[in-house]
Amino acid sequence: MSDPTVLFVDDEADLREVARQTLDLAGLKAAVFADAEEALSHVSRNFEGILVTDIRMAGMDGLTLMSRCLEIDPAFPIILVTGHGDVDLAVQSMRDGAYDFMEKPYEPARLVETIRRALDKRRLTLENRALRREVGRRDAIEVRLGGRSPAMIAIRQQIRAVAETEADVLITGATGTGKEVAARALHRASARAEAPFVAINCAALPRDMIESELFGHEAGAFPGAQRARYGRFEHARGGTIFLDEIDSLEMGVQAKLLHAIQNREITRLGSNEMIPLDVRFIAASKRDLETAAAEGAFRSDLLYRLNVVTIRMPPLSDRREDIPKLFLQLVDEAAGRYKRPTPDIPGAVLSTLAARSWPGNVRELRNAAERFALGLDPDLAGNTGTAGAETLAGRVAEFEKGLLAAAIAAEGGRLRPVYESLGLSRKALYEKMQRHGLAREDFLEADDDGPDGSKT
Repeated sequence: MSDPTVLFVDDEADLREVARQTLDLAGLKAAVFADAEEALSHVSRNFEGILVTDIRMAGMDGLTLMSRCLEIDPAFPIILVTGHGDVDLAVQSMRDGAYDFMEKPYEPARLVETIRRALDKRRLTLENRALRREVGRRDAIEVRLGGRSPAMIAIRQQIRAVAETEADVLITGATGTGKEVAARALHRASARAEAPFVAINCAALPRDMIESELFGHEAGAFPGAQRARYGRFEHARGGTIFLDEIDSLEMGVQAKLLHAIQNREITRLGSNEMIPLDVRFIAASKRDLETAAAEGAFRSDLLYRLNVVTIRMPPLSDRREDIPKLFLQLVDEAAGRYKRPTPDIPGAVLSTLAARSWPGNVRELRNAAERFALGLDPDLAGNTGTAGAETLAGRVAEFEKGLLAAAIAAEGGRLRPVYESLGLSRKALYEKMQRHGLAREDFLEADDDGPDGSKT
């Protein structure tokens, strides 16, 4: 955090100069103003300093300045300087949000002490806000991209690291793996979180209108263009543009997109005026773009611009241990949407799900959860498939891992009913969990306390 600034406003030049010297001697960085409007231009929600202002001034007075500042940030510390006759007014102003007031003439030491206390309050306010934002961003990533598999832990770590930068991102993965979900999580964890997230499915754009949709057009740019229109890129100013199925764009549009990404500017159809673009680009594709570039179906220079950072979303088959808990969450969400009670899910169903093949990945699992919540597929017994491992031993290990994870999830992390129902000793269950990388803590419900899942 940079050194805080004290904004000192008074229309008397002598008082401004005394204040400047006093604060300078105290080692406080100060900016003095004769005009309230000029001081107001420095105030923002993230401004790290405070305001000291006289009440009686020509033009905008101190109370109006205080009101305008508190509209910007209700927690902004403001110290009012009053004449003898304004004490009652200053006391009322403290009820209205002023931090403190000082009556003229005041001791320089008291001014410095009051300012230091106000600066400490401002520092704590900004630190708490930053902490809440950071916690909120972490929560947003956890909620959107849950799971305790190594693959998902790595994805979340990567997103947190990338979110702190302005780097453009390429997200790859098979259909249904959650590419848009990851893009939205990245946006929510970034400094652009309060700005628009504009998702564009490039494959769904009409070919004859694609440039107008992306870049906008001026009136008369083509038949039917009766008035100017913002494109999707302009709507995303300050935020994030998500280009899904980017490989479906024609080469000519790819060239214009390359220019937009490289120069951060666009030109509407029918215009020669360059429009600056403050956005982050996130692109996604289920196709291998390096192969597409080698085959001449995708511009290699565009690929190099997009893949500053590449996030590869894993298929559901690579994180089977997440399936039981993810399914429980999806069923609960679906039941809430349909205003139905959440149905009980037997451990046998969860173990079937963990061993089943999911070519449609999370999207297919979500559809299964929707049907289960509606009572349309209560057993989920069909199409158990295999775990996809290459050897019998591998298949058996994957099935055992899925069965254990399903049973632990069904019992909310309570291990005693798990090893009793599976006919195992407690030691055998612990050894199998350790072998498969399963941790009881990942399945615990809020009221579980005992070391083996029993109540203490």
